[in-house]
Amino acid sequence: MTQDMPKVLFEFTAPLSARDWQTVNDGVMGGASEGRFEITDRKTLEFMGNLSLENSGGFASVRSKAKKLGLEKGDTLVAKVKGDGREYSLNLYLNKPLVAFAYRATVQTKNDEWIEVKVPLDRFEATSFGRIVKDAGAVKTEEINAVGFMLGDKKAGPFKLEIESIKVERTGK
Repeated sequence: MTQDMPKVLFEFTAPLSARDWQTVNDGVMGGASEGRFEITDRKTLEFMGNLSLENSGGFASVRSKAKKLGLEKGDTLVAKVKGDGREYSLNLYLNKPLVAFAYRATVQTKNDEWIEVKVPLDRFEATSFGRIVKDAGAVKTEEINAVGFMLGDKKAGPFKLEIESIKVERTGK
């Protein structure tokens, strides 16, 4: 694979694309945020809902279900998204039984505007319960088995993020 031909990880061209995704919201710890998604007739995944800070909550997320993604050292994730101007996290999840752990990169969206977000894998930071884990080291690509977006900007209210695709560019490093 060359940098000119990104490998598609996820596109949402069929209604069955929904079966590969799930939401995980702060209700798992008593929060009251509501996040849901649907595959649109525009062939996108639309993640929307309402972020609530009640009951020590404050996050909503959508993520792929676990599967081998075939990522390699030096890869860059490329997501085409249209947001609401809020700051989301692009998360990488591992095939290990770690609670509330992900490698995270910040994604600033533009209100109602399509943008392409490119994040090299070595730019993701290890986090647990939203806090940076200093000694976790770089993400091991062979352990990544899911990707997703999370909103946890501590601003209560409605949100919407539309995702057209998630691809990977391989630089050959």
